[in-house]
Amino acid sequence: MRKVNTSRFGEIEVDEKKIVRFKNGIPAFEDEHEFIILPYEDESPYYFMQSLKSPDLAFLLTIPFLFFPEYTFEIDDESVKELDIKNQENVFYYSMITIPNGSIRYMTANLVAPIVLNADNMQAKQVVLEKSYYTTKHRLFPEPAKKE
Repeated sequence: MRKVNTSRFGEIEVDEKKIVRFKNGIPAFEDEHEFIILPYEDESPYYFMQSLKSPDLAFLLTIPFLFFPEYTFEIDDESVKELDIKNQENVFYYSMITIPNGSIRYMTANLVAPIVLNADNMQAKQVVLEKSYYTTKHRLFPEPAKKE
């Protein structure tokens, strides 16, 4: 077990087998290679991906298929090879969430760049989908209908 200080969770103990490793970091955070994924709450569709290097760095994630059941894409061959994916059943997909101005009602998910995690080896990568009609800001909750 490794002890890690975080701003959000205080000091936590991390099982080495549960560390998510990004070989090349994450776009705009290329120096961040190790994270732990923590549930927001029991039964919650949200997770925090906490950096093990930077106590202040944690990303809010969700499983995109929970909010966007028709969400579909293919991972490029280079990423499959890089992550050493042999069994699709052990691959997990996450989307980063943005909360504009702290308003949960307007939360968006980045569907153009999912985080792909091979649970067999705990290797991960944020894959930027090419030729995709998805964007970085898909609303999780639709706008309420306007009354006339």
